[in-house]
Amino acid sequence: MSWQSMTVVMPVYNEAATLRKSLERLLAVDFPIDVDVLIVDDGSTDSSLETVAEMIDGRRVKAISQPTNQGKGAALQRGIAEAEGELLTIFDADLEYDPADFLTMLRPVLADDTDVVYGVRTFGGHAAYSFWYVIGNKMVSMVASVLFNTWLSDIETCLKLAPTELWRKVEITSSGFGIEAEITGKLLVMDERIFQVPVSYRARNREEGKKLQWTDGVEALWILAKIRAKNRR
Repeated sequence: MSWQSMTVVMPVYNEAATLRKSLERLLAVDFPIDVDVLIVDDGSTDSSLETVAEMIDGRRVKAISQPTNQGKGAALQRGIAEAEGELLTIFDADLEYDPADFLTMLRPVLADDTDVVYGVRTFGGHAAYSFWYVIGNKMVSMVASVLFNTWLSDIETCLKLAPTELWRKVEITSSGFGIEAEITGKLLVMDERIFQVPVSYRARNREEGKKLQWTDGVEALWILAKIRAKNRR
């Protein structure tokens, strides 16, 4: 299929310190297809959208707001429902990821080699703020690989790219960070093969606003187990 457009959904919650720079970096990328950005403000209390107000033109950059903070999963559900691009991906506003990596992720999709691409972090250099953070991430990915008889290196990555209609078929129900496990599990039971490409990553620490907790890893394992049990053949 000849893909012509992509929507980048940016879930935002209290990212006033980084949203503008993150958006500038994203808009500076020379994409081979038309790209629009849909910012979903999830009830921020720090006036995040005001920092990029003049950049929101309703065409290349759009913004919608949730009335209250409902979680990243809920923000993503809203973004998927309102996206207009044929392809869809996610980009956090916390400066951890490099938007130029979308070019590498797009290549296999535009070449019709796959429909789903994950940007996999290698956790080298400044890519990890904690030993346990990396071990937890690898454990969740290993469990997913065992349960679904596949090999995945990083299911918790933010950078996931797929056709918008496929995102809608996944029907995300998780409101928080459990979305990463839910998306992966549901794609796998739909027999989608996930193409993995390496991406750069610079992890924030707690002081810089890192929101993930160890309980999110436990939730991810529970979600994966439930999806596998429900869809066991």
